[in-house]
Amino acid sequence: MSRWDALGAAGEALAHAKLKETLEWLCGSDYYLHEGPLVVEHAPGTTFSTAEIDHLAVTPFGIFIFETKNWSGRISPSSAQGMLTRVAGNGQAEDRRSPLYQNRTKVAFFRSRLPANWPITGAGLFTSPEAQLDPRLNANLLSLADIPQWLRTRRDAYAGLLPIDITRAAAAIALYSESSPAALEAHKRRVKV
Repeated sequence: MSRWDALGAAGEALAHAKLKETLEWLCGSDYYLHEGPLVVEHAPGTTFSTAEIDHLAVTPFGIFIFETKNWSGRISPSSAQGMLTRVAGNGQAEDRRSPLYQNRTKVAFFRSRLPANWPITGAGLFTSPEAQLDPRLNANLLSLADIPQWLRTRRDAYAGLLPIDITRAAAAIALYSESSPAALEAHKRRVKV
């Protein structure tokens, strides 16, 4: 495993733990948090037909797809579409693809296949304690510390509507996704090519 893969895996573990802690606090046991990544075939017949979902949560008030980044430094909006600017500690700036941009096809895929009354939201999670998020960033770009308030806000916005049936929603998502090591490895091979 490369250094970058190890950093990414560490960030994803932190994100999973914080999501689990927050969902238990908000929902008790009435939620589903997928353990590990999911692969969806969102664009059959194309070069990049599959996409990887880092974290997927189903709650009574929404379905949430999270893209995790373990970036450090200052993260701010970029003038380039679909990008964010990261400024490292040494002052070097570089544009990187926004996790919201990466999530857009995954969110659209599930919105097109699941009931329209189930809200589906994508978010980007920055897991490094050295990440400094610019206040001009989209509200769906979060640090780990932002997760509880962000989810509470979504819960409150959904208040009074029919709760999502967690078991039914998780089963529906499973119809369109794979979590086997073989599916994940095949996806990673396609992306590297």
